[in-house]
Amino acid sequence: MKTIHIIAGVRPNFVKAAALYHAFKDEDWVIPIIVHTGQHYDINMSDTFFRDLEIPDPHICLNVNGGTHSEQVGNIMVAYERALMKNPPDMVAVVGDANSIMACAVTAKKVGIALAHIEAGLRSRDLTMPEEINRIITDSISDFCFVTEKSGVSNLTQEGKVDNVFLVGNVMVDTLFRQLPKLNGNNASKPFAIATLHRPANVDNETSFKDIWGALVEISQDMPIIFPVHPRTKVNMSTWDVSIVDTIELTPPKPYMDFLGLWKDAALAITDSGGLQEETTALKVPCFTVRENTERPITIDEGTNTLVGTTKKSILDAYENFKNNGPKNGIIPKLWDGKAAVRIASIIKGLI
Repeated sequence: MKTIHIIAGVRPNFVKAAALYHAFKDEDWVIPIIVHTGQHYDINMSDTFFRDLEIPDPHICLNVNGGTHSEQVGNIMVAYERALMKNPPDMVAVVGDANSIMACAVTAKKVGIALAHIEAGLRSRDLTMPEEINRIITDSISDFCFVTEKSGVSNLTQEGKVDNVFLVGNVMVDTLFRQLPKLNGNNASKPFAIATLHRPANVDNETSFKDIWGALVEISQDMPIIFPVHPRTKVNMSTWDVSIVDTIELTPPKPYMDFLGLWKDAALAITDSGGLQEETTALKVPCFTVRENTERPITIDEGTNTLVGTTKKSILDAYENFKNNGPKNGIIPKLWDGKAAVRIASIIKGLI
């Protein structure tokens, strides 16, 4: 019987890890082992995901949280190396692009364990994003790269990675389609928008955040906004004395199912999240990505996503176009069918 570590550290990791766990758990050749680094430690950012997504409590907890990027990476590497020395698996599967993913990937390779990167090949070309650095490093050392969209294959090819690259679809969409039937139908009484912001460039700079906030305030006069506030964003908003309006409903971060129950019925999602770009495309919900670039171009080329920039003017211009011309039409990308994790499990079985 083979063993595979599935690494998770931040909330999008759990969504993706859940799809892999469910694909592996009933197989007779493998035991999936969930490793939680502890990078996100707020209960709404991790623990509730285990219940919502019907996955067990992590089998291994590294209990590393807080600190700078470098402190997180260093502490996770030390803790994970100790875990690997006690009982090494046959393969380590890392999902996404968080610090936890890169740290565990490097550690696994240093002790000679086969490494699979799920969601490989995505590139924003923006090295100011910590996630972009994590993606590049992880892909460069991975033995097997499982790709969500065709741009990922092209990116890896350009970087000289041509062997053991598999276009399999999107495990985040697997979980979305698995969980969606558990919700009731449309509960929206009137059109509303959902907003999420967490990237440092948007929420850690007072001038940038207030510019984006000004756009949200104006949009909310036409369409009310529900805004689950990331803990770091909440602290900054309080420090900067941001003007609060009753047309923007501020809430704590929501567990996966509660959040899905909200945004699936939204007339518009306004976000800087990578995952929500994909999820909204999968359900054909219009999405504004508040960034200057995206590592997920298929959500724009084929899906319902629009890159709207980070200034008040650019966001409001996009909203004006949305109001005048209607929402963007999109299609669900190839292989985003809820079966990506099953394809990954089949490939890995052949590999190990």
